[in-house]
Amino acid sequence: MHDSHSEHMSGSETRAAGGLALVFAFRMLGMFMVLPVLATYGMDLAGASPALIGLAIGAYGLTQAVLQIPFGIISDRIGRRPIIYLGLVVFALGSVLAAQSTSIWGVIAGRILQGAGAISAAVMALLSDLTREQHRTKAMAMIGMTIGVSFAVAMVVGPVLTSAFGLSGLFLATGAMALIGILIVAFVVPKSTVTLQHRESGLARQALGATLRHPDLLRLDLGIFALHAMLMSSFVALPLALVQKAGLPKEQHWWVYLTALLISFFAMIPFIIYGEKKRQMKRILLGAVVVLMLTELFFWEFGNTLRALVIGTVVFFTAFNLLEASLPSLISKVSPA
Repeated sequence: MHDSHSEHMSGSETRAAGGLALVFAFRMLGMFMVLPVLATYGMDLAGASPALIGLAIGAYGLTQAVLQIPFGIISDRIGRRPIIYLGLVVFALGSVLAAQSTSIWGVIAGRILQGAGAISAAVMALLSDLTREQHRTKAMAMIGMTIGVSFAVAMVVGPVLTSAFGLSGLFLATGAMALIGILIVAFVVPKSTVTLQHRESGLARQALGATLRHPDLLRLDLGIFALHAMLMSSFVALPLALVQKAGLPKEQHWWVYLTALLISFFAMIPFIIYGEKKRQMKRILLGAVVVLMLTELFFWEFGNTLRALVIGTVVFFTAFNLLEASLPSLISKVSPA
C-alpha cells in the first residue's frame, strides 16, 4: 500500500493518526469535563455524599477496565469500526441517562454505561492496521499528546459549560461529542482496502500470558493506575477545597484550571525536549513522579488558602500532563508483538 522504507508518514497514515486522535480527543474531553465539576455541582443531586460523588467519578473507569480487552478481541473478529461505533453510541446513551437523572444514583448508572463504551483497544488496533510499523510509535504518541491536550481543555470548558447549562447540559454535551466521534471515524479515518500485515493487532493467544506478566508493562500498568487514582482522588477533594477552604465560588473555578494548565503546558515542554534529545526520559518521568508525591503532601500541609491551592494545582498539572502524554508512547515501545 505504501513504500515500506519511506521515512515519512503517508497521507493516509497521517489522516488515520489525526482522525483517530480526534476521536480520542472528543471522547476524553467528554470524560474529563465531568471531573472538575462533579464534586461541587453533584452535591445538589438527591442522595449525594462525597463518597457517592467519588463512586460516580470512578464508576466510568471500572467498566472501562472490565470491557477493554473483550471489546478488543471482538474487534479482531468482526472488525474495528463496528466496535468503535457501538462503543461511541453506548457512551452517548450513558451521557443521556446521566443528563436526565436527578439523583446521584442515576448519574452513577450513566457513568457506568458511559464506561461500557470501551473502545480504546479497538481504536489503537485500527490505528495499528492503518500505519506501518516504523511509524506506529509516532502515531501512538500523537494520541498520547491529544489525551493531554483534551484534558487541559476539559478542565476549563467543563466548569464554564456547567455554570451556564448545569450538570445535565454538560452530560448532553459529552454525548454530542461521542456522536461527533462517529462522524470522524466514518468520514475522516481512511478505509483501507489492503490490511497491513503485522503482528501488533490481533490476539496471539500463546503470547497473552507472557504479555500479562511482562515486568516492564506491569510497571507501566502500575504507574498509570497510580497516576489516574491520584487524579480522580484529587478531583474529589480539590474542587471542594476551593469552595470550603479558599472561599472561591464554584462558578469561578475555571480560571484556576486555565491558569494552572497554561503554565503547566509550557513548563513541561523543556523537560520533554531534554528527555528526548538526551535520552533521559526515564529520569524525567521519575522526577515527575516525585513531584506529584510532593505536590500531594503540599496540598495536605498547606492547602488552606487560594494561593497555595493554585500553586499546587500548577505543579500538579505540570507533572501529570508530562506523564499522561508520555506513558502511552512508552507502552507502545516496550510491548512485545
